[in-house]
Amino acid sequence: MSSLLWKIRSTHFGNCNCDYGCPCQFNALPTHGDCRAVSAFQIHQGYHGYVSLDGLVVVATYGWPGPVHEGDGQMQLIIDERADPAQRDALCSIMQGEGMEEGAMLILQIYRAMCTEFHPPLFRPIDLNIDYDARTASLKVEGVVETHVSPIKNATTGEEINAQIMLPDGLEFTVAEVAKGTTKGTGAVPLNFENSHAHLVRCDYSSAGIVR
Repeated sequence: MSSLLWKIRSTHFGNCNCDYGCPCQFNALPTHGDCRAVSAFQIHQGYHGYVSLDGLVVVATYGWPGPVHEGDGQMQLIIDERADPAQRDALCSIMQGEGMEEGAMLILQIYRAMCTEFHPPLFRPIDLNIDYDARTASLKVEGVVETHVSPIKNATTGEEINAQIMLPDGLEFTVAEVAKGTTKGTGAVPLNFENSHAHLVRCDYSSAGIVR
C-alpha cells in the first residue's frame, strides 16, 4: 500500500479531437491519427494525505502525435490559483497518477506515462461550469484554453440525443454522458477542434483506483 493516500470526488469533462464516442474508449485507433484533449475537474470533496482539496479545480491539456499507447506525448496542468502551495503540489501529484497502490491502474497514471514532455504547470483563475444532467460545460482560462460542451442534436429534428458510454471495468469511468465539444487552446499544448467527442463524468478516484 502506498504511504500517502489520496481521494477526490469530482465531476469532470473531457473533450478530444476524435469523432463522437471516441475510439480510444473501445481500444481502437484515434479518428485522425493523433490524439489531443483537455480534461477539467471540479473537485467537490478531496484530500491528499492531510491536505484538503475541497472546492478546487484542475485542468489538464494533452497532445500525442499518434495513438496514446505509442507515447511521445506532452501535457500541461492548469491549477486553480486559489490553491495554496501544499494543494498545488497535491493536485500535480494526483493528475500524474502518483501515490497509487501497487496494481491500481488509473487513466491519469497512463496518460503521464505516455508523455515524454511535462510542461511546467500554470496557476491561473479557472472559470469552470459543468451541468452533468444537461450535458453542458464551459471552461475558460484566459489566454490558455477555452472549451464549450453541449448535447449532440439530431440533425433532422434538432432533438437532443441522450447517449452514454458504459465501461464496467473502465480506467477513466464506469458511465459517461456523451456530448460534443469545441476547444481552442493556445498554451504549451495547442488545441483546436470543433464539434468533436466530449463526455461528462461523475466519479470518485483514489490512490487505489476508481471507486466503483
